[in-house]
Amino acid sequence: MKSKNIATLAIHGGDQHDKGHHAIFPPITTASTFIQTNLGEGGDFCYARCGNPTRHAYETALAALEGGIYATATASGMAATALAMELLPKDAHVIVMCGVYGGTYRLFEKLRRNTSGIEFEYINLNDLAAVEAAIRDNTQMIWIETPTNPLLELVDIQAICKLAQEKNILTCVDNTFSTAWNQQPLALGADIVMLSTSKYIGGHSDLIGGALITNKPELAEKIDFIKTTVGAVASPFDAYLALRGMKTLDVRMQRQCDNAQQIATFLENHPAVVEVHYPGLASHPQFELCQRQMRTGGAVVTIRLAGDMTTVKSFIGKLQYFVLAESLGGVESMLNHSASMSHGSMTPEEREAIGVFDTTLRLSVGIEDINDLIADLTHALA
Repeated sequence: MKSKNIATLAIHGGDQHDKGHHAIFPPITTASTFIQTNLGEGGDFCYARCGNPTRHAYETALAALEGGIYATATASGMAATALAMELLPKDAHVIVMCGVYGGTYRLFEKLRRNTSGIEFEYINLNDLAAVEAAIRDNTQMIWIETPTNPLLELVDIQAICKLAQEKNILTCVDNTFSTAWNQQPLALGADIVMLSTSKYIGGHSDLIGGALITNKPELAEKIDFIKTTVGAVASPFDAYLALRGMKTLDVRMQRQCDNAQQIATFLENHPAVVEVHYPGLASHPQFELCQRQMRTGGAVVTIRLAGDMTTVKSFIGKLQYFVLAESLGGVESMLNHSASMSHGSMTPEEREAIGVFDTTLRLSVGIEDINDLIADLTHALA
């Protein structure tokens, strides 16, 4: 029997069998190379850049979780994004969801545009007419981030992928904020899923990693070749940590998303907050899409405080359980100042154009008791 239920796949998915000692959890194999009995008589692994037993267990489990046939684990989420760009020829045209993560924007604009001549065009992907009008002869990929970081705008994955398939264009979905627990892009027609596994997959703020997953054999072959050639692979220890973290993905996400829903509802009516972005609120402009495409509104709530930077610093200084940190997705609740952290590489004008202001704060909601989290926010907002 092969379950398709996320809670079961997160624990039993993939090939996690320890052939050496039948350990209940795959051991960490740190070897850089593997002994071959004789010429032409090698085993499953030859050199760790190409493959590693610990990474193999993790990659196959991750592929099963996302409904793919292949996954490659990379050294970071940005390494995974860069790897996806290697699929494209020089001077390609890529359509990108407007308001993507600042690190993605930096890679595209400050690096790939200059080194590969790739032209990136930022469009609201929910305007299908605008997307279709933007398609050129050299359009090779549509990059979908949903929900976006930090304003949590959604993209109708199925609609975009249908259009892309008709035009023979690749689609890649950044599924970091959701993971397969909350939405499944490959089942909705996407070619590739990208994850920063540092976030919800690992779940404990103790690793850096990324991944690309696909359900297309020809893409799997191409990505595997590029992965081996470029070599930006996850270390055995990070693969071990990510696989261990993934085992509790279901229970963590359930608590975090439940907490986030209650916090968003609380903040929506608070006089010190002028904006609340959360797809699980009926007031969110894409609430219906959220209901159709996602299991919940997610575990991130983004707000804009009334006031200025003095207000922001006062608010942050009063928090006890929410900690100021660069990342998200851990079991602990974290707060990110988008203008100086996640989107710090963008100019003020670029940030304001996508709706990120000095008083915009992204809350990554953890698994703490909801009453303590709401009390913490109440005290800081007073």
